[in-house]
Amino acid sequence: MPEEKKNIKSCTSEELEKLLEEMGEQPFRALQIQRWLYSERVRSFDAMTNLTKELREKLSHIFTLPSCSVDRETLAPDEAEERRTSKFLVGLHDGLAVETVLIQADGRRTVCVSSQVGCALRCSFCATGSMGFTRNLSAAEIAEQVYLASDRLAIREPSAQITNAVFMGMGEPLLNLQNVFDAIGLLSQKGYRMSLSQKRMTISTVGLVPQIGELMRSGLKTRLAVSLHAADQAKRAAIIPPAREHTLDRLRGVLVEYTATLHEPVTVVYMLMEGVNDSPEDAQLLARFCRSFLCKINLIDYNSIINIRFRPVGELRTQSFIRTLLDAGLHVTVRKSYGSSINAACGQLALEKTAGGPGKPESQTG
Repeated sequence: MPEEKKNIKSCTSEELEKLLEEMGEQPFRALQIQRWLYSERVRSFDAMTNLTKELREKLSHIFTLPSCSVDRETLAPDEAEERRTSKFLVGLHDGLAVETVLIQADGRRTVCVSSQVGCALRCSFCATGSMGFTRNLSAAEIAEQVYLASDRLAIREPSAQITNAVFMGMGEPLLNLQNVFDAIGLLSQKGYRMSLSQKRMTISTVGLVPQIGELMRSGLKTRLAVSLHAADQAKRAAIIPPAREHTLDRLRGVLVEYTATLHEPVTVVYMLMEGVNDSPEDAQLLARFCRSFLCKINLIDYNSIINIRFRPVGELRTQSFIRTLLDAGLHVTVRKSYGSSINAACGQLALEKTAGGPGKPESQTG
């Protein structure tokens, strides 16, 4: 029985070098192959024209060369042309799928990237958590979401380029730590056809304390956003199950260390939910928590999700909440969530479970 072929995009550069050496090839070929895969984005080994014909034939016998695809695109109908939001159903290398969002707003073109099929954390306000967890994405599958969004953007605006990437889509990025780190390396590789500054990438987390420490020590220049949503331990643990282990005290401690070490502010994301975390006392607790370290607070509205019983907060209540934070001397921004009409805003990404199983697209309409 012939040996099953290996997905070449599942190999790290070190693994690829080792495999090439075992094949009797020079290890520098690994860099050439990776350039073809992630800069030129070829779909066949024959297209790797600076490799010998013999090596290309060897590769085709040993490896597969899959690519992610846009299986469906949904464009928000209720936003101005300069603020268009697109949601893509992205087919992965094995036929599973995730959702990826392209946001055009405020002079930026931002791709919101998924890092897992589903999510194991089951935060009560998030649609993705209701899917459960299927698997982590590979570094290639994460990076290819940005490439695909860039290609779609170029069709609409030939001169436009992706300016930012945020790891805020489906899944908890810090539970897929190494693949996320490797994807950032691919996306920021100098000399590639697409190369984003790491300072224009943001990793979002619900506050996994050891992994934040690993990010701090990684040497990456990415930004960090922490989804807090409550500064009362009991309330936070009720809506974010991992907070039972990663308590506010522990989280505060690692964020103090993170900002003192890197001299960069952390974005504290706080989604206002009526009757849950919007009281004057909640605002005071948030101010007390955030005074401990360098940060900016990003307030966002709750986005309605079918079968989840939370409601957004009214304007007067929101303004009172903001005033408490400003009076405490904190930096506060209010972020509009784009794409809510197509379930592409914060917390809304989810795939319907079909006969094919979780993460399988219901249809592939191209």
